[in-house]
Amino acid sequence: MSFEQTWRWFGPNDPVPLKEAKQTGATGIVTALHQIPTGEVWPFDEIMNRKRMVEAEGLSWSVAESVSVHEDIKKRSGNFRLYIDNYRETLRNLGRCGIGVVCYNFMPVFDWLRTDLEVVFADGSITTKFERKALAAFDVRILDRRGAEEDYTDVELEDAVIYFESISEKERAKLLRTILLGLPGSLEAYTLEAFRDALSKYEGIGDKELRGHLHEFLRDVTPAAEEAGVLLAIHPDDPPFPLLGLPRVVSSKADLEEILDAVDSPSNGLTFCPGSLAANPDNDVVDMAETFAGRVNFVHLRNVRRDGRGGFLEDNHLDGNVDMYSVMKPLVVEMGRRRALGMKNQRMPLRPDHGHLMIPDMNRKGIYPGYSLFGRMRGLAELRGLELGIQRSMGLD
Repeated sequence: MSFEQTWRWFGPNDPVPLKEAKQTGATGIVTALHQIPTGEVWPFDEIMNRKRMVEAEGLSWSVAESVSVHEDIKKRSGNFRLYIDNYRETLRNLGRCGIGVVCYNFMPVFDWLRTDLEVVFADGSITTKFERKALAAFDVRILDRRGAEEDYTDVELEDAVIYFESISEKERAKLLRTILLGLPGSLEAYTLEAFRDALSKYEGIGDKELRGHLHEFLRDVTPAAEEAGVLLAIHPDDPPFPLLGLPRVVSSKADLEEILDAVDSPSNGLTFCPGSLAANPDNDVVDMAETFAGRVNFVHLRNVRRDGRGGFLEDNHLDGNVDMYSVMKPLVVEMGRRRALGMKNQRMPLRPDHGHLMIPDMNRKGIYPGYSLFGRMRGLAELRGLELGIQRSMGLD
């Protein structure tokens, strides 16, 4: 009884090839058709081509991450009806191809946000961090967002000014590039004007509206997922709090409860990512793992160390503020329960989420931050050992 150990692979252009991924010990691949524009249908033939590519290396395509949700769906505007129909068709095609888990998110405009992607860690590896003062400096002094000052305390604004005045023009340009970086799997970024335009389209959409749009989306697509034999797994917001005037609605225990209650179906489940959730000190990720284990369809495991000022650093997988043992244990118990009952959703794929950039990868071109070979391989090895220890301690091996 073990997690299905998986590895995120961004397709043929990923600088970490499948042959190397296989040598990490992973047996499953987490991938997506990044060449298909968001909102368009993933064709059956292209899904099968990717599946054959993965299987040719003796691996299996375990999870589709991500089938991105078009911004029109999140705003419930424009061509959102067409994009919902396309999403349903993609789910049906994935099901026909035997891809049984789909990870997605409902974050407006950007999938994640960091303020520094090149932090030198204590051991010389490279990691990422999020600093509240750097975000405020970008928001108020570079983005010049209307009403931005209202989202920060006087102390935060003072810290932002001091920070902004202390960094060079080159460092300001780097901060701009970092925040405007595009989606995982792409090293392309927004332009500042395109980013301003994307933000402006969410004017009038607050927490209540976005939450309602998410629940409507789930009511629209979950029946198609059920029909296709696909388990949906929503990813928490990263970071789990409002940013740049945009609401976040997958950030807390209450949010997750509302999402699961919106459509009570095994096909409406979670990607449990304690690293994302733990960036907010109000989130008790151990309690959340215990509470929601029965609705977890996919597991991302990573760790963060909070700085006490609203920011965090991405730490090693077994370090930081996440008690990884106590998070993993209820998931191991739940996986055993499902298998004992022969449940259809007994498979619980797990992948090491993010990893430090380590010396052997530093000259490898095109690595997306957090997705190096050696950093994730270390994380997977640590998590594999932790799982074995939990199993032995419970007499489950």
